[in-house]
Order: sequence, then structure tokens, then C-alpha cells
Amino acid sequence: AVSLAPSVIEQASAYRYYVDKAAAISPAFVDGQMVAEGLKVAASYEPKQFLKGAIAYGAIVALQDPTFVAGVRQYAGAAAQRQQIAYEIMKDPAYVVGLPGSSSGAGAVIAALGEDGNKFYQAGKTVKQAAYDVQKQSWSKADVVGRDARLSQAKLLGSTPAAGDLAQTTRLQQAIAGAQPLGVTGTSAAPPFTPAVIRSLAVAALAVLGEASEPNVATLNAIMVEPNVASCANMAKLNLYQCLAVSKPHYEDVFCLGQHAMMDTARCVIKASGQPEPFEPRFVPTVRENASYKPTPAKKPATKKPAKKG
Repeated sequence: AVSLAPSVIEQASAYRYYVDKAAAISPAFVDGQMVAEGLKVAASYEPKQFLKGAIAYGAIVALQDPTFVAGVRQYAGAAAQRQQIAYEIMKDPAYVVGLPGSSSGAGAVIAALGEDGNKFYQAGKTVKQAAYDVQKQSWSKADVVGRDARLSQAKLLGSTPAAGDLAQTTRLQQAIAGAQPLGVTGTSAAPPFTPAVIRSLAVAALAVLGEASEPNVATLNAIMVEPNVASCANMAKLNLYQCLAVSKPHYEDVFCLGQHAMMDTARCVIKASGQPEPFEPRFVPTVRENASYKPTPAKKPATKKPAKKG
């Protein structure tokens, strides 16, 4: 039977809960408290755990793909063969790409993580646009009270691993057991795959082979470490902290929330999936640019007067 360590499911649950909640942040801000609550939600992830959770969730998605599961299950019959395949995957996660059905499983993971990242990114764009829109409201131009405290809170939330949501954990457990499918589908994809997708497939394959239970959790955690995307998430956090350090009025906090807490983080998830990254001019402002940031409505393009005849 397919089995996955409860602690790995917990990480997937924490990722799923964060993405769903953060992508639902409304851009319809009416006061500073609402902005502060949005920042609290979007800052509530620890980068290493977040990326491990994304890979763990990707593994559960791969387990929803019958072609992938059937392909790996061919090697699950004889104990010696099963252990040898599991050993090769633990030694080099990329070994999983050569197993039957890997292209189908990868397609599902790419679709799931890509959908998460793009949905989150678009939500961040609407929040970032609100930094311009809310200036019509007087409260947005007032300075944030307790600026140092809200920066310290963001740093604390960014260094504290989150617990998985009980409802999400139960849902993922049922999906692994086949009782409640996630409903995520994707088209078969051809390699090369990103390291995050490969590692998701590796964890899923070990689950099919019966080698992903709690006694092997240290190995699973090592497989779920992906330095490149982890660096991306760390940079998103650093940009957020720098932005909050120089931000004063509420509308500047809205900008920090939309651009760095949401769009930057979402971009890392899209990068992990291997889907094309969205292009935004001047994507990551420097500290100096943040310090002088004064969003103003875009000017209407000048119209050229027609030349006089004669």
C-alpha cells in the first residue's frame, strides 16, 4: 500500500494552508489594521519549510496520477528489486525520471505548483495595484504606528515553522489513500524537469515502494531540500524586510505586501514548477528605490494635435 510519513504530510498541509490563505488576501483595504492583517498572513512562512512543503505537496499530487503509480509499482513486487530501486532514488533523486510513468506524474506536479504560483502572483498584483488606488483615502497617507514592532513581527513569523491545518492534513491523507482525490490533473511533460519536480516524484516513488514511512523521514527531508528555490524564497523575505524598514505611510506597506510578500514568493513557486516566470518591469526594487517610493496614478498619454491645413 502507498504510505507517506505523517510529518511529510504535515509539511504539505502547512504549504497548502498558507498558499490558500495568502492568495485570498483582499486588495479592498479600508484601514491600516486591514493592511497589517494582510502582512501578518503573507509573512507567515519559514522559507525552508515552505519549499519542503511545496515538494511534499507535489509528491502527493504525483500519487494522484495512476500512470505514474502503476509505473513505479512494477518494481514493488520482489523485495530485493524494490529495495534496490528505492536505494537508487535515495542516492540520486533524478533516477526517478527513468521510471515508467514519470512524464505523466511530472505533468501533474508542474500543473499543480504552477497553478498555485500563478494564482498567488495575480493576487499579489491586485494588492500591489491597491498601493496606488488607496491613496484616494486619507487613512492610507498616515504613518504606520509601531513601524519597528511590525517589522520585528514579520521577521519572527518568517523564522517560525508553521503547523499544518487539521482539515488540510485530513484531506491530504484521504487523497493518498484514494478516498478523496485532489482533482489535480496535468498533461504528460517531457524532461528536463526542475529539481523541485524531480524531488516531488522521488518522494512519491518511495511512497509507492513502501520506503517513505516515518523511520525514513530524515532521508525524505534531505530529498526535499532544493537550494535554488530556497534561495529565491530567502531573497523574497529579505526584500520584504528591507521594504518594511523604509516604509512609512500605510500605502507603502500595501506595496511591500503585494510586491515582496506575495508576488516575490509566488514567483519562487512558479520557478519551482518550471513554468515560465511572469515578467514585471523593475521586478525587485532596490532599498533606495523603496525609500523614495511614492506611487502616483499613471499619467494619460499626451495626444498630438492635428496640423492646421493651409
